[in-house]
Parts: sequence; C-alpha cells; structure tokens
Amino acid sequence: MEKRTLGNSGLEVSSLGLGCMGMSHGYGKASDKKEMISLIHAALDRGVTFFDTAEVYGPYVNEELLGEALALFKKQVIIATKFGIQMANNKQVLDSSPEQIKKSVEGSLKRLKVDTIDLYYQHRVDPNTPIEEVAGVLQDLIKEGKVKHWGLSEAGAETIRRAHAVQPVTAVQSEYSMMWRSPEKELFPTLESLGIGFVPFSPLGKGFLTGKIDKKATFNNDDFRSLVPRFEVEHMEANQVLIDLIGKFAAEKEATLPQVALAWVLAQKPWIVPIPGTRKLERLEENLAASEVQLTQNELSELNNALSKIEISGERYPKEYAKRVGK
Repeated sequence: MEKRTLGNSGLEVSSLGLGCMGMSHGYGKASDKKEMISLIHAALDRGVTFFDTAEVYGPYVNEELLGEALALFKKQVIIATKFGIQMANNKQVLDSSPEQIKKSVEGSLKRLKVDTIDLYYQHRVDPNTPIEEVAGVLQDLIKEGKVKHWGLSEAGAETIRRAHAVQPVTAVQSEYSMMWRSPEKELFPTLESLGIGFVPFSPLGKGFLTGKIDKKATFNNDDFRSLVPRFEVEHMEANQVLIDLIGKFAAEKEATLPQVALAWVLAQKPWIVPIPGTRKLERLEENLAASEVQLTQNELSELNNALSKIEISGERYPKEYAKRVGK
C-alpha cells in the first residue's frame, strides 16, 4: 500500500488507516476479541500501518485490544489515540484539564503497551480549558518523550491556529465524506496553510455510503446511529439519490460503492488519510482496494458537480453532540 505524510510533520502512514472504534464501541455489542485481533493482523498483512482508537471507546477496552494486537509490531505501526472525554454517570463529559491529560496519557500508555504515543488527539475541544493550556501540556509530554505528535478532533479553524502557535499540530481529525463536505470550506484552507494533515473519520458516512443501508434499516439502542437524525427513515430515503450517483460511477469503474466513496476522499488532497472502520475481513479487503481506484480529473469534476446539486437530508449528530464540534 502507498504511504502518505500527514502535513509537514514527517509522520508517514499507510494511505488508508483502520478506525478501530466499532470493534468495541458505538455500533452495537463489542465483537469477539480474538476475532478482532485477527482482523487487525490481517490489516497489517495488507499494508495498513495506521490504527485509530481512544480511551473513551469502551471505555478503555478498545485501547486494550490494540495494545494486545499490536504488541509485537510496535516499530511497524503508528497508533493514534485520544484524550479529553471522560464518562460520568453513563454520560460523556469533556475534560482537558492539565491534571486529566496527564492522568489519561499514563493510562493510554499502559493499555497500548507502548512507551510513546505516536499521535495523541484532543478528542473534543474543552470550553473550560484554553486551547493554549492544552497545547502547553502536550508540548511538555512531547519533551518528556511520552507523545511524538499531537492533534485535534472536530476543532474549528481559529482553535487550530491558536493551538498550532503554541505546539505545532500534526493532524486534525473530523468527519468527512460525500455526505459531509463542510470541512472543505474553512478547515481545508487552514490545514493547507499551516501544513497540517487531515484524518477523516466516517468516510463512508457511518455505513450509509456502502449502499447497504436503506429506509428499512433499524438500529439497536447500543448503536450510535439510533440517535443520529441522518438515519431516520425520511432522511435515509431522501439521501438515496446520493447512493444512486455513487452507484453509477461504481458501475463505470467496475468498483464497489465504498471503493468509489473512499477513492473520492483520497483524491481530494495528498495529505488526507481516511480511517474507515470495519469488523469484517471482506469489508477490510474491499475498503483497502479503494487505493487502486483512480478517478480522473474529468471524473472528479463530473462527480463533484453532481454532488454540489445534492442537498443531504438530516443532521450528522443529535443536538447534544452537535454542540461540541467546530469549536
């Protein structure tokens, strides 16, 4: 698999990473640990070197899973994890206080079985802790050798600039796909001007862009999508026009819908590294084959022109979560 460098940082990773959250958290019951370790090893065998997790996934069990799965491959991989979200009374609480960051990093190091965290994101911007203070703590952790690179998740342009001025930011992680193109407006120019890489999560629209989810789909209470307006029946029905468009290109390219959707993300900028997640080997192989799907400039223009005429129906987050992004 080809490699990409995240911005000007020199941090080189596989052009497609693996988002591991869904193995333990967010999409229903956690999968069998041995099966997921086997899947992570399969990703390694196929050239994936970039793995994404967070302390709150589980919480903690997803980091433990990666720590066990990658224990013998530490020098071959880049592991990204996150701090800043704690659980209190079964609810997520934002906390990036210096004391909590220092506590979180020690826990993540232990669970991941590493001496240094390759890429450490602030999971969401904490309104109670100035970003300059957060950046200062990360600067100290980098000097101490506990962290190599740091980043921000779902942060706004101004916050990114303020953080970068204190301690250079390697990568920003946010949702980005054919369903959610908002980062193109303000985030992309900011990242490009500062030399920061971009790591899109949910590049397949939380599964919608696979074409396997329609208005008949139902989601259990332990599946995050049960709370997401975008996955209400009327919105899924309205957004079928997007699936029809991707399907047309997929047929022409002799590729699958997910492969076209991922190829489109990869074609936007050379410093973008999407991290689709999966729990199935066949889906992993399908996603990774997207790196071989080349969209010509004419095809990209035609696709982008068609996308610009489609208005996506339904918000990507419920209100309580929407308040925490773009800060």
